[in-house]
Amino acid sequence: MYASLVRRQLQGLIPPKIATPKLVAGESGTGLGPLVDFYSKLPKGQATPRVGGIKARFFSGKNASGKPIVALIVGLFGIGYTLDYNSAFTTNISFPTCSLASYYSALE
Repeated sequence: MYASLVRRQLQGLIPPKIATPKLVAGESGTGLGPLVDFYSKLPKGQATPRVGGIKARFFSGKNASGKPIVALIVGLFGIGYTLDYNSAFTTNISFPTCSLASYYSALE
C-alpha cells in the first residue's frame, strides 16, 4: 500500500511518455515530430509575474483606496462586539444566599 501511495503522489511529477523507444530508435527524425510539436508549443522566456496580492489590488495604481483599512476596522469592531455581547450571557451572577420566601417577603 505504501509503494502505491508514493507512486500515485509522484505520478504528476513524471512527464507523460511521449518519446517511445520505437520512435527514438528510428534512423530519421520523423518519428520525433510529436515530441518537437509538444515542446514548440510551450511558452518561451520569463514567466509572467504573479499577482501582487492585496497591496497591488487595493493600495497601488488606479484602484488605490482606504476601503480595506476601513473594512478591517469595522470587521474587528464587529468581532469584538459579538464576543463581548455573547460573553455577557455566560457570566456567573451570584445571588445572595437566601430562600425564596425571604426574597418575596422583602419585595412586599
